[in-house]
Amino acid sequence: MDKYEILYIIRAAVDDDQKTKVVEKFEKLVNDQNGTVDSIEKWGMKKFAYEIEKQTEGFYVLMNVTCSSEAQIEIDRQMRNDEAIIRQMIIKK
Repeated sequence: MDKYEILYIIRAAVDDDQKTKVVEKFEKLVNDQNGTVDSIEKWGMKKFAYEIEKQTEGFYVLMNVTCSSEAQIEIDRQMRNDEAIIRQMIIKK
């Protein structure tokens, strides 16, 4: 089991209830993959340095998790397929 830092950006147009559901969805995904969520920090709305998919701001979330490399690959795959996520970055610590 390795430690990973997962930073992702949720679209600004998504309402607050949906943002909470997206965060809970990925927290549950980590747990379903036999990993643990060490911490979740909701950084809130931030302006981008440049436009991403015609968006100028987004809701940032940082998760620190402990999971296997296979789980990390599945988390990344599901984040790429989620319409609410603009960008994601997963870094091994």
